[in-house]
Amino acid sequence: MYKHPLLDRDQISPQQALEILIEGNQRFVSNQTSKKDFQSLIEITKDKQHPFTSFLSCSDSRAPVEMLFDQALGDVFSVRLAGNIASDKGIGSLEFASKYLGSKLIVVLGHTSCGAVKATCDNFREGHIGEIINHIRPAVRKEKTELGTRDSSNEAFVAKVCELNVKVQIKQILHR
Repeated sequence: MYKHPLLDRDQISPQQALEILIEGNQRFVSNQTSKKDFQSLIEITKDKQHPFTSFLSCSDSRAPVEMLFDQALGDVFSVRLAGNIASDKGIGSLEFASKYLGSKLIVVLGHTSCGAVKATCDNFREGHIGEIINHIRPAVRKEKTELGTRDSSNEAFVAKVCELNVKVQIKQILHR
């Protein structure tokens, strides 16, 4: 049975929060996720939230952080934006979770084959997607090792830009 760490949250260090996430991801990868009593969790969290971790992650339907890290209601404050971009609204949300909800750790989580990164690699500009692309473009510019095709048809290029994008977004959070 899943043990909700709500009662111990004020004592959790950032390192302990990271360890909880690593253990949860190991359970997910091995298909051994915890059984959760959602009715009890709803009761515990109905009046307030007190997440121990905040995530800035992609809105991709294949990357729900609560599942990937085997967490439950109230565990994670999740900010999901295409391309895991550190926009002003995203950073403000993370700030709220840290300052007012007691989140101990901020994780910026990217993923492979990110559609927003691919769109940036292809210089896609249609509609409001350009606003997302503008946040990811610095990662494309930083990638200097792929000398061949520099668009979404090059999987190695996209993978490197996905990784660099996480670093770019972390830097944005730290410097804004």
